[in-house]
Amino acid sequence: MQKLIIANWKMNGTVQDAIKWIAELQKRLDSILPSEVVVAPPFTALYSAQVILQETPFKLAGQNMHWESTGAFTGEVSPLFLKEAGCQYVILGHSERRSIFGETDEGINKKIITAMTLDLIPIFCIGETEMERQEGQMGFILENQIRKGLKGLHIHDISDLVIAYEPIWAIGTGLTATPSQIEETHGYIRNFLEKFYDAPMARKIRILYGGSVNENNAGVILKIKNVDGLLVGGASLDAQKFAKIVKSG
Repeated sequence: MQKLIIANWKMNGTVQDAIKWIAELQKRLDSILPSEVVVAPPFTALYSAQVILQETPFKLAGQNMHWESTGAFTGEVSPLFLKEAGCQYVILGHSERRSIFGETDEGINKKIITAMTLDLIPIFCIGETEMERQEGQMGFILENQIRKGLKGLHIHDISDLVIAYEPIWAIGTGLTATPSQIEETHGYIRNFLEKFYDAPMARKIRILYGGSVNENNAGVILKIKNVDGLLVGGASLDAQKFAKIVKSG
């Protein structure tokens, strides 16, 4: 299974920043990559990024979307807009969307179903808080998020699904889960997917790690069992650092 490494710029980067970043990354990486590389710039830079990405092996992702394709939803982004802009992936359920904007498991479920219907591959984010982990609730929280997020989806629906495990206490804090914590949690998710669907499907689903990933720890994390890639935040804003992360795979 090829590793998947995603650059999530969050609310950073102009159109010009995106153009320069992609050119810089292309200069630093070979055409034959060790991992699949996906870039998730802000919505305003998607189209410009897509024009340049056509000359590269990199792929494009949206950072969010609405579950309706059209309608009276001022300020929202339709999945059709993402498709037109050249996106193949979309990040859904990111902890910042959950905690800051009040997104629910039910709303995320509707987005996942819509994305799959329109052939956008969901990068489905799950994760627990520090208190939930300390109280021994990690497994319950993750299972609940998976059950609710994938409700109504059958085994044939999810062959391309990507799950991104992000311990909320490690996002943007500089704290990274230890290798043993990551191995334990990714193994737990894989085992739960086996029970929820079946073993062959569980092995096909890529489980990424996200949470203060940088060029110094990426290589170690990518070697951990059941880690199929990385969702990179702040470190992805620097093309040089992100190139080192990609090469570490």
